[in-house]
Amino acid sequence: MHGFRFKDYVVSAQSKFDELFKIFKQLITHTSGDVKEALDWFKELDKEYELTNKDYTLDDFINDLKKKGYLRDKTDGSGGMIITPKTEQAIRNNALEHIFGKLKKGSDGNHKTKFTGKNGEEVSSDLRAYEFGDSPQSIAMIESLKQAQINHGLDNFILTENDLLVGEQEFKTQTATVLMIDISHSMILYGEDRITPAKMVAMALAEMIKRNYPKDSLDIIVFGNDAWPIQLKDLPYLQVGPYHTNTVAGLELAMSILRKNKASNKQIFMITDGKPSCLKENGEYYMNSFGLDRRIVNKCLTLAASCKRSKMEITTFMVARDNYLRDFIDEFTEANQGKAYFTGLKGLGEMIFRDYTNKKRKKI
Repeated sequence: MHGFRFKDYVVSAQSKFDELFKIFKQLITHTSGDVKEALDWFKELDKEYELTNKDYTLDDFINDLKKKGYLRDKTDGSGGMIITPKTEQAIRNNALEHIFGKLKKGSDGNHKTKFTGKNGEEVSSDLRAYEFGDSPQSIAMIESLKQAQINHGLDNFILTENDLLVGEQEFKTQTATVLMIDISHSMILYGEDRITPAKMVAMALAEMIKRNYPKDSLDIIVFGNDAWPIQLKDLPYLQVGPYHTNTVAGLELAMSILRKNKASNKQIFMITDGKPSCLKENGEYYMNSFGLDRRIVNKCLTLAASCKRSKMEITTFMVARDNYLRDFIDEFTEANQGKAYFTGLKGLGEMIFRDYTNKKRKKI
């Protein structure tokens, strides 16, 4: 007798190292790669929650981190340890799984657009009437037979050219994305760590694109008093500084990067928690943290409109809810004809993931 045998689901047992390593990856992300600080936090957590035991101590865990290639001693004679590229990769994988879930790798890494036609690359679920010149392989036979039954009935069943339906084909396009991360001082003010979730999102987005859309590009830039690009390997070490918010510099750099890219779709994702408060003109900084300075705001709006003319859509993720900031973002979004999300930190990654993947059905 054949059949299925059902039983209660049993979670696969993790080794003690794997359990602790999961915690360590979170801590090393929060401490921006500072191993000493991460281990100090680990010790405090261990005292409170008894993470280790006499059979597997914290020293055992640290030794295993070294043996497995996740930590190494500093070579400058200062003592202490640093994380390795293997740890950086593990942190990015952790961010991807934590925010986006375990995603399967796509076959070719392109984004589908909403436009369909005869010369597309992949058959969609949309059907249209057969036209002369359509490939026989594109004929949807089952749907065509159903159409013939409707048109002629079962008693006098025939299949004519007018009954044939073909599947529309979807075009694909590559997407170039610039992720802008605000590293002004307010990203850690008021007892709320906003920079760590932003780093997690950036690492997860980069890993998702690398695995699922390898033909797409992702550039990451940070902006404070100025703006500059950073490498993916720099993300675990990213920290905020005593900066104002030079959104203008960030947008100018993002536009410069996208202009050099030949991808059909170009977009900017901006994660910020505050208003623009800084400009740099003729080598001089102009800063104003009080209210919304129209001199700075108008420059931002000009760049937003310029991005629109260059077909660069800006999606803003505002991790603050002040009414006057909403007014600014509404004005900014209108100038670009882009999108804006007023969100807390929870769910930020899922929102960015959904917005990115929705571009598969959209051509900017």
